[in-house]
Amino acid sequence: MSPAIRTLSLARASAPRFPAWVVAAWLALSLLLSSSASSAADTITVKAAEIRADEDGYVVSAEFDFAFNPTLEEAIQKGVPLYFVFEFELFRPRWYWVDEKVLSSSTHYRVSYNAITRQYRVAIGLLSQTFDGLDEVERFLSRINSRQVATLDQLVKGVRYEAAVRMRLDVNALPKPFQVSALASREWSMQSEWYRWSFTP
Repeated sequence: MSPAIRTLSLARASAPRFPAWVVAAWLALSLLLSSSASSAADTITVKAAEIRADEDGYVVSAEFDFAFNPTLEEAIQKGVPLYFVFEFELFRPRWYWVDEKVLSSSTHYRVSYNAITRQYRVAIGLLSQTFDGLDEVERFLSRINSRQVATLDQLVKGVRYEAAVRMRLDVNALPKPFQVSALASREWSMQSEWYRWSFTP
């Protein structure tokens, strides 16, 4: 037997052999991790945003690609309210220092489910609206229409500003036991990146 064949035979003999159940468990774990990674990437996406002036002031509109994952769907249907926050910030660039934050605002949405009426409710402060399906809730949260963010005298005409919006699930508003679960699971980390653009009144 040649030295090359002898070396190959020894390498095959010394290679570790794992039981079939170990290989199967390793494959299952790999699939689980890959699906977790893909679900983590399946978060809120900002499709578009703009600011415009009306007779009362400046309003912001935004459109999101928004969909509940199975974990959040199950939580809502089991009676756990979910809280989402729409955030808006406006900065004035400064070449000599950090940008100046001119104003910021946030709108909180409480999403809940009533098992008796089989309806979903979205509450914004004291106002609320009911929906028959979760897909309707998704469409409602996906569109922010003409929300006032500034009065006409708060912004200087001809000055360039940097605006930013995002939408996120407020994990800190969850019941305490679910806050612990949220910290350990990526399924609860549902939020968009900051979407930024320039705006000149």
